[in-house]
Amino acid sequence: MTTTRRRVLTALGSTMFVPLMAPQTHAQSGSRADRAFEALSRHWLDRSMRYSPITATTTGDHRYDNRVDDVSAAGRAATLRFAQDTLRQLQGVDRNQLSRANQVDAALLENALRAQIWQTEVWQTWAWNPLGYQALAGGALYGLMAREFASLPQRLRAATARMLALPRLFEQARQELVPARVPAPHAETYAAQNRGLKSIVAEMIEPHKGALSSADRQRLDAAIAVFNAAVDEHQAWIEGTLAPAAQGEFRAGAEVFDTQLGYTLMSTMPRQEIRRRADAAVLAVRAEMYRVAKRALTGVAGAPATPDEPSPEQQQAAIRAALDLAANERPARDQLVQAATAMTEQARRFVLEKDLITLPDGPVRVIVMPEFQRGVAVAYCDSPGPLERQLETFFAISPVPDDWSQEQATSFLREYNTRATLDVAVHEAMPGHYVQIWHSNRYPSALRAVLGSGSFVEGWAVYAEEVMVDEGFRSDDPLFHLSQLKIQLRTITNAIIDQAIHCDGMTREEMMQLLTQTAFQEEREAAGKWRRAQLSVGQLSTYFVGFQEHLETRAAAEVKWGPEFNLKRYHDGVLAFGSPPCRFARQLLLDEPIQ
Repeated sequence: MTTTRRRVLTALGSTMFVPLMAPQTHAQSGSRADRAFEALSRHWLDRSMRYSPITATTTGDHRYDNRVDDVSAAGRAATLRFAQDTLRQLQGVDRNQLSRANQVDAALLENALRAQIWQTEVWQTWAWNPLGYQALAGGALYGLMAREFASLPQRLRAATARMLALPRLFEQARQELVPARVPAPHAETYAAQNRGLKSIVAEMIEPHKGALSSADRQRLDAAIAVFNAAVDEHQAWIEGTLAPAAQGEFRAGAEVFDTQLGYTLMSTMPRQEIRRRADAAVLAVRAEMYRVAKRALTGVAGAPATPDEPSPEQQQAAIRAALDLAANERPARDQLVQAATAMTEQARRFVLEKDLITLPDGPVRVIVMPEFQRGVAVAYCDSPGPLERQLETFFAISPVPDDWSQEQATSFLREYNTRATLDVAVHEAMPGHYVQIWHSNRYPSALRAVLGSGSFVEGWAVYAEEVMVDEGFRSDDPLFHLSQLKIQLRTITNAIIDQAIHCDGMTREEMMQLLTQTAFQEEREAAGKWRRAQLSVGQLSTYFVGFQEHLETRAAAEVKWGPEFNLKRYHDGVLAFGSPPCRFARQLLLDEPIQ
């Protein structure tokens, strides 16, 4: 999973912003239509930034580092009017006269504007999803302190200004949220994450106060006191007012789900086709898991029977037994970061040896996931914004919670055992998200960078796992291949439960049965997925759909290029267009009509 450092949020009906100074367009020339579109793009990018100073910071534009977003009704109305005006102007551009690259960017901009307008007017995420406000509040400070884009005193002074301004954002959130419309899981997650805001101050700001002059330090101390008091006040409101009244329905329903899924994926694959493919893929992957498990169990004392034509019970028993062997080798409770660091380097060396793709020179650093972002995903890739390509990329791992029992911790570490953690390192870093985002940031269109496709990004990371195994990574270790297949099975069942929960009324018990029995997930992993599915709509489908589209694009390239096809040419080529939806990357790569 990627965190969108340059796309701080999502649930307020706001769009994604990037600064004017970024490389904006493909060429400052061309047809009249191209010039009109490029001018409109620059205007949208510039004006958008004013509406989201927090996202501007994480993108790499630091002109507004001392400000925070206006999430009041008036601020929301202003951004809505701007989106509507931009959409009207975009509809006046003759798309047929645009360059191929601009045709793609125009489609992405239209999709983003329509999504923003619909989310604001119809879905009204600002009224019921508090996690949008949480992402802004956390990103406001984390975005300033996580990377050294400016001197420490400069960043601390900006943090001082933002800590004095954030109480207003909390107050606006309290005014805009309608407690009765907020689903209980959203309120519970909000309560847990809001407490983590103070840890950003304690861990990332207070230890550096000595870098300031006496006067600036006094102002910082005063701002910290104001901010911490505001967080406490907001926490009291969450726990005393919001959470008790939170009775909203977390299930989106088919109409809302299909609309949001369309905006999320920009794919030609409807929900019903996704489900058909996912159901078939479950059977195919389980059959492959059995084949690999049979190899892994050879010579193991007490192993279950592995006939060539197993019954369903024999298939289940063999796969489970082999996975148990893998689960028995796991990192210590407090060694996840160290283990992931070593595994990322192991994967990097293999990619270099096989020359699978052009790799960045910069480092990827494994970190403990910040507290304010925990509770949704176990790991994510945290890349710098498109204007800060020289800065570090983080591969963040959620630690085992301190309050978990030993039984719960063991369940978690069985899921994220040594081999599974290695596969996660492939997905998040080498040659997954870290490498793909690096290629994406080399593309000159800032518009495309900010409107990147989640299904392209997530699908690439799943595809990267498959490529590594196909090319022989840990080929002498069938338990690694089995672990990779298990995680692939997770991406498939992600797509199933995404729509089954929101459209078909799947219960927690039914989901747990699917994930723990059919997909072999440990109890802690499956339980966490229930919360994640409640909090998101459509995102869990991006992995499987994107994976399918990447496979289809590669197959089309192999046919078209014939003997001239090789993996490095293909990988560098398909990633050379930024992160558009995969159908557009295919059309650009293979010179197909832009549709």
